[in-house]
Amino acid sequence: MKPTPSADVPLSEAWLRYFADRGHPGVRRIGAGVEGIVYRLGGGRVAKVWSRRPAVGFELMREVYADIAQHQLPFSTPEILGLEHHEGVPVTYERELPGTPMRVDSAHAAYERELPTSELDALLVVLRGLASVPGTEAMRRLTVQGDDRPLWQDHDSFCTALAALVARAVARNGAALAAQIPEFEAGVERTQQALRALPHGPVTAIHGDLVPPNIHLDASGRPVALLDFGFYTTAGDPAFEAAATAAIWDMYGPHAEEHTAELTRIFADELGYPPSTLIAYQAAYALTTYDLFGLGDADGHFRWCVRQLRRNTVFRASPVIRGASGGQGCRAGCADGC
Repeated sequence: MKPTPSADVPLSEAWLRYFADRGHPGVRRIGAGVEGIVYRLGGGRVAKVWSRRPAVGFELMREVYADIAQHQLPFSTPEILGLEHHEGVPVTYERELPGTPMRVDSAHAAYERELPTSELDALLVVLRGLASVPGTEAMRRLTVQGDDRPLWQDHDSFCTALAALVARAVARNGAALAAQIPEFEAGVERTQQALRALPHGPVTAIHGDLVPPNIHLDASGRPVALLDFGFYTTAGDPAFEAAATAAIWDMYGPHAEEHTAELTRIFADELGYPPSTLIAYQAAYALTTYDLFGLGDADGHFRWCVRQLRRNTVFRASPVIRGASGGQGCRAGCADGC
């Protein structure tokens, strides 16, 4: 029968018994998130009990995972080994990923002003690794969180697809943002124009949610696993991954704005992405995720998106001051806008 909680048996304990009855006596719960609960089964495998089905379906996610896993990356990525449904509840069996989270709580971690060099090095390894994985047809069929269709549907470039996503996302609940941000409609139009003007570049695997808990490190601080694909996973410009990571790495800490600016500068310098491109992508990220957890001042992510857009130099049409190195620098322009 389906594991059912009672007054004396919590739901997680019911699932522990379920897996034990299926030949995994040493099973234990090791994590939980928005999508479900993860249990370690032993033998290098875990089971994920899903609280909701992914919008794209498990078979497509299995295909995307396989497309990524076939490349020799310096870190492990998920693989779905099996799928079952128990009384309507989806359960995936996956390989267990090594390491421990870089930080266990990206929303409330205490960040110092100085970003640790070890974290910066790990981030660059992950960004370079993902940028080496070509985008595939399966990745193009993925739907990002909150949308109702594959990102690439009816588009032949990532930038035009993203501009169309901005339009759909703003149509959902954009009035809530407009109430908080002056000249909102003009900012949306500027962002879409900037996206459409970007040159077509390489199309690679995009994770889309590189927050500290999703990167696992070994004892030496080396990244050994990347998990929790799906929130904004797609095929696209690797500069989008860098831009989003710079923005979300420290979202709520006391130095969050400074860290976003610093990471944007570092990724521009180390990875060769034009700062104006990164800033345009950061505006697009805020415009396409603002309503995914709630609306209004009561929701932390919504407030964060408002702050991002208020200071984004593409959205609010502030000039990005170019550096001396061929127009790729962003020292002054990123100080308050990246």
